[in-house]
Amino acid sequence: MMATNAFIWLQNWYTSQCNGDWEHTYGIDIKTLDNPGWLVVIDLVETEFENCKFDEVSIKRSDNDWIDCFVNDGKFQGAGGSFNLLEILNIFKDWVEAKDYK
Repeated sequence: MMATNAFIWLQNWYTSQCNGDWEHTYGIDIKTLDNPGWLVVIDLVETEFENCKFDEVSIKRSDNDWIDCFVNDGKFQGAGGSFNLLEILNIFKDWVEAKDYK
């Protein structure tokens, strides 16, 4: 069985949260950082993941290859180096799919 691409998976996750209300207040932001890198912020408020435990991920392989992911104030936040965007999305995907996060 082929693994689902994290971008396709994220599109599906976002669509599954859209209920006519949620998407008007909450959503997903993917931005660049100036160091350079990526910042991913995913709103969890009013989703089934809002109060779920997330174990912070902090990996520093080099100045350009690093990741910091955590949940704070109802948001998943992941930052990483310029080639770590897919890895950040996969960390979120793996957490959501784990089913043992409560």
